[in-house]
Amino acid sequence: MTPGHSIGCTTWTMQVTDAGKIYEVVFVGGTSINPGVRLVDHPTYPGIADDFKKTFQTLRSLKCDVFLGAHGGYYGMVEKYKRLENGVRPNPFIDPEGYRRYVDGAGASFRDRLSAENVPQP
Repeated sequence: MTPGHSIGCTTWTMQVTDAGKIYEVVFVGGTSINPGVRLVDHPTYPGIADDFKKTFQTLRSLKCDVFLGAHGGYYGMVEKYKRLENGVRPNPFIDPEGYRRYVDGAGASFRDRLSAENVPQP
């Protein structure tokens, strides 16, 4: 469970094997804060800020070789696919650094929203 974006948001993990090598795959469900959603005094989701904090802790703890997600834009799907079609090696979808950049960037956006709403930060 990686709630925040929605109360039931999930992130999925699995292993895949390619050419005898095992890769850790992470499918991120969502980390964005929808327009108009407040992180404090949310009438139908009072624990949203705490859930987001737990989500980022969880995402940071996952080992990720192949980063995928609910939306291709999260992980540069189109660009990576074009590079793959053009024979770029190693496989562009093997991107642990891209995963870390995504999680760090999404976490920074979350902290910026907390600051904008004057929520104390850990």
